[in-house]
Amino acid sequence: MRYPTGGGLNAAARARREAVRERAAVMFKESKTTTQIASELRVSEKSVRQWRRRWAAGGTAALASSGPGGSDCKLDGGQRKQLAVVLDEGPVAQGWADARWTLARVAEVIERRFGVGYTLRGVSYLLHRMGYSLQVPARRAVERDPEAIAGWQRRRWPAVKG
Repeated sequence: MRYPTGGGLNAAARARREAVRERAAVMFKESKTTTQIASELRVSEKSVRQWRRRWAAGGTAALASSGPGGSDCKLDGGQRKQLAVVLDEGPVAQGWADARWTLARVAEVIERRFGVGYTLRGVSYLLHRMGYSLQVPARRAVERDPEAIAGWQRRRWPAVKG
């Protein structure tokens, strides 16, 4: 299952937050108090004090967004696309007997194919960033017969139900 977005703040949300900090810089120039700024911008006084220190040290440019958080991905865009293709092919295509991806298996595929080492937690973050989510397979018996179940539900279940 893939998420439509990778999660976290998008560029628009970062821009909105940066605009608030820029408004705070204007208020710093007007010598407004921390309490006044926090109340008007609806932020904490602690944030205003931190912004004021950064503004005093580097001006309005010091309040600019530093971009998306988190560490940089070890795989480039092309490698992530290749990994998505491999994951969509399934683990059987990579030599495993059952059809379940585990973090350890994905880490092994990344190591073999791209020569990049990932921890299990790093693989989890990578997959989430790529839009994959945790899936828990339904456990069903191999002997399960869907036709027999459907027939039982049609004929026998109404009599049992009453």
